[in-house]
Amino acid sequence: MRMLLNLLFSLFVAYLAMVLLVYLGQSRLVYFPDKQLSNTPAMFGLDYSSMSIVTADGETLHGWWVPVPDATGTVLFFHGNAGNISHRINYLTMFKRLGYNTLLFDYRGYGQSSGAPSESGTYLDAQAAWQYLTVTQKIAPEQIVLFGESLGGAMAAWLAAREKPGLLALASTFTSVSDLATQIYPFLPVRWINRFEYNTLGSLQSVTCPVFIAHSPQDEIVPFQHGQRLFQAASGAKQFLTLQGGHNNGFVFMQPVWQKALGTFMDEHLKSPTD
Repeated sequence: MRMLLNLLFSLFVAYLAMVLLVYLGQSRLVYFPDKQLSNTPAMFGLDYSSMSIVTADGETLHGWWVPVPDATGTVLFFHGNAGNISHRINYLTMFKRLGYNTLLFDYRGYGQSSGAPSESGTYLDAQAAWQYLTVTQKIAPEQIVLFGESLGGAMAAWLAAREKPGLLALASTFTSVSDLATQIYPFLPVRWINRFEYNTLGSLQSVTCPVFIAHSPQDEIVPFQHGQRLFQAASGAKQFLTLQGGHNNGFVFMQPVWQKALGTFMDEHLKSPTD
């Protein structure tokens, strides 16, 4: 009996140690920044300007502004939790082809941006990028599309709930960190120890603009049900596109269909400057 009790106690201590490690190291499970830029838009034949955007708390964000002559609108792009903007140049090509300006920027701690990532910090980053477009570039809010992939979708939805963009697009985005972590780590008391929210589902309840959501049933990181729940929560004009492929390659597998569906939705629902 004593051996059994000792074994159980040892297992309990080991479990508590694992919980503590997860609690203290959560940011390393959420953010995977890469400081090295591997490409630039010029390498893909795109005209662009490198931008520096200062946040309310003094961090400096690096981004690329890719203008398009006689643009239909402007896309503010929020990338996922890994890499940096140099890994998203294919989106710049797509939005240029669709006739949209694009601001692609790195959050604090990513690429050439200063600081270290945090949830509150990334929200400040989102606000700074929005201010850059609406104040510095003098672009009307209703002419801006907030586009977020994966973790970036949570930031885009958060911003859409507080500002008045013309449209919100979410690709492979989760309902909340708590919901996703509970599925990934069912053996951990996630809701007790979680220090991140990124509550996309909660933000959507306050979003009034048209919403476009894309997700793949084969997504191995963010289950398909997350996209379905987000779509159900969106009110007003909305569209759901079912992708094919995994979390990081659904865009590649579905590019022609994706581009046509998203482009049509944006053109139909984004207000023109004369409206």
